[in-house]
Amino acid sequence: MQVIAERGVAGVTHRRVAEVAQVPVGSTTYYFKDLDELVRLGLRHAAFASVRALQQWDQALATSDDLSATLAGFVSETVAEVDRGRSLNELYAAAAHRPELRPMAREWSDGLVDILTPRIGPRAARAVTVYLDGILLHALINDEPVDVHTLSAGVSALTALSD
Repeated sequence: MQVIAERGVAGVTHRRVAEVAQVPVGSTTYYFKDLDELVRLGLRHAAFASVRALQQWDQALATSDDLSATLAGFVSETVAEVDRGRSLNELYAAAAHRPELRPMAREWSDGLVDILTPRIGPRAARAVTVYLDGILLHALINDEPVDVHTLSAGVSALTALSD
């Protein structure tokens, strides 16, 4: 995942992965049938990390009095994890061209919709998820991420959508 975050999917090589893992290059070519498998596993790791984070969000939201502020706080923390954001963006970009990666790429957004739907309904849950996806993408290309108050206000407005 680190190589994907540093160089993007196109920058993944057996040599660079071996350097980062501090193993001989032969190890990466022996244990992974090809570069594509290595990339898929790196992207899988990124997707798994995002699902783990969602589980933590779900637990915290269960005891929160303010869904909008809680989500805004989580997203602000996530934005600070630049490598994670880059890796997930690489997963999304790869999935745009490789349909077999799309289910993996949708795990975070589908998972967030599943967490939010019982709390705010399916329409608002989908709208909040799309908004937060956009915020995370925005953070990758802007020096100043959206502040937590703006995030919270946006989430709050979207939670008002009714089905």
